[in-house]
Amino acid sequence: MTDITILDGGMGRELKRIGAPFSQPLWSAQALIESPAHVKQAHQGFVDAGAQIITANSYACVPFHLGEALYQERGFELAKRAAELAKEVANNHSSSVLVAGSIPPAFGSYRPDLFAEKEAEKISQTLFDAQDDNVDLWLAETVASIAEFTMISKVLSATDKPCHYSFTLQDDVSDSAKLRSGELVTDMALKVCETGATGILFNCSIPEVMEQAVIDAKAVFKAKGVHKSIGVFANSFTPISTSHEANDTMQSTRELTANEYLAFAKRWVSAGASMVGGCCGIQPVHIKALAEWRDSIEKS
Repeated sequence: MTDITILDGGMGRELKRIGAPFSQPLWSAQALIESPAHVKQAHQGFVDAGAQIITANSYACVPFHLGEALYQERGFELAKRAAELAKEVANNHSSSVLVAGSIPPAFGSYRPDLFAEKEAEKISQTLFDAQDDNVDLWLAETVASIAEFTMISKVLSATDKPCHYSFTLQDDVSDSAKLRSGELVTDMALKVCETGATGILFNCSIPEVMEQAVIDAKAVFKAKGVHKSIGVFANSFTPISTSHEANDTMQSTRELTANEYLAFAKRWVSAGASMVGGCCGIQPVHIKALAEWRDSIEKS
């Protein structure tokens, strides 16, 4: 059995669940602005559940959520504070916890059609500069197209820290996994083989589509003779449409118990994943189930 690394869960929905100030369009950035203590509380909940890597709460530190004026005034400061808060929690834990810096979609999740390379690169560079002093590795989250991956990998080429790229998938179960852009996971994996990426993950898609993505990516890496780690952190949303407007409505969720989520995770690991955690709607109780299962494997 491959060694399994446990990631944290979905920060935005967790902040809302624990009572942090939370509204659209600010999303998870509102707690950074109004109640940093809630941000630390959310991180602590995931660490206590067994997360070995926590991701800085910088996902919403972009103009899409902050608005252009607030982003220009405080975007860098807020992203820097997000990394500092995560580092404080990690440093105060009795066991080793790493902090991942987050590079989110610059123009909203799930919308590769809105991608504008030059402006996205400027935003990603700002987030990189803001967080770099306080993170141990990098995680580009919810990447929806190969073009987005290429741009972010250019920004992250400046670091020697491990770099992971996490892709969001179409929420349609099929025998060939696809990015939100419609591009095949196999084509994306071929591009990743050409870079210094430490690994790839799949996030913010329904659990049912993740296994095929792991299978497809692993097959490419094996055929090319390269080693890249593979991971998954799914959401508990209902399927997301291609026309989804992230700031217009709260995406509906479904009840997904810790045991149900664990059952999916076991399939991802069997398919080749070595990193598992959760995205939107996945709470500490789900992460605890993953960590306890991982521990039971290691002891057996």
